[in-house]
Amino acid sequence: MDLKIRPIHHHLEERVCAHVFLCMLAYYVEWHMRQALAPMLFDDEESAAGEALRTSIVAPAQRSPSAEDKAQHKRTADGSPVHSFQTLLQDLRTVALNTVQMGEETCQIITTPTPVQQRAFDLLKVSSRA
Repeated sequence: MDLKIRPIHHHLEERVCAHVFLCMLAYYVEWHMRQALAPMLFDDEESAAGEALRTSIVAPAQRSPSAEDKAQHKRTADGSPVHSFQTLLQDLRTVALNTVQMGEETCQIITTPTPVQQRAFDLLKVSSRA
């Protein structure tokens, strides 16, 4: 996980509790996003296959063959580049909502997502349209 609960400068108990709650909520959202986006990330999609390769319960965790293949070739099963969670978020940040005004008329237009962005939206089951 890339999130961290770090020292905060709240002095009231309610604010400290609220901060910890929001951090835990963010961890929960990130975990679910990583699960859904696993086909695009270096994350292991088939952890059970890796678990089956362990010789002992105290042996280090093993990656599944598909995860090893993704790491080695830096490509997903469909041939697109593999991302870390952070690089995928950076790519998704380029989707923007633009407000266009022509005279007295205004409309909002969302940028057309790239194929990588659209795949991420599809895996997350969200629409890239308003």
